[in-house]
Amino acid sequence: MTKVQRLVGARIREIRKQKGWSQEALAEHAGFHYSFIGSVERGQRNISLTNLEKLASTLGVEVHQLFAYSKAMPEGDDKDPLFQEIIDMLIRLDRSDLKRLKVVIKEFLR
Repeated sequence: MTKVQRLVGARIREIRKQKGWSQEALAEHAGFHYSFIGSVERGQRNISLTNLEKLASTLGVEVHQLFAYSKAMPEGDDKDPLFQEIIDMLIRLDRSDLKRLKVVIKEFLR
């Protein structure tokens, strides 16, 4: 299992849980077996782009959002839900909001 497989799988699990779905529910909606979903979420399966697109569509997100993890994230922090939640919120902001937030963060950290 590669780090990318692990991170994408964890991201799929995170989005699935945000929707309140079980692996079985996601599998049923996407047309997969629940064991397939489990192996993808654990990073044990090298999922095809076609199936990745199908999962993203079922989850109601764009494919690129399944890769929305920070490369700058220190090892081990990718499991911290608070850290990931903050990253997810930042990813959704447009450039002007990010600039305003940067000012707020700088002021906060003084």
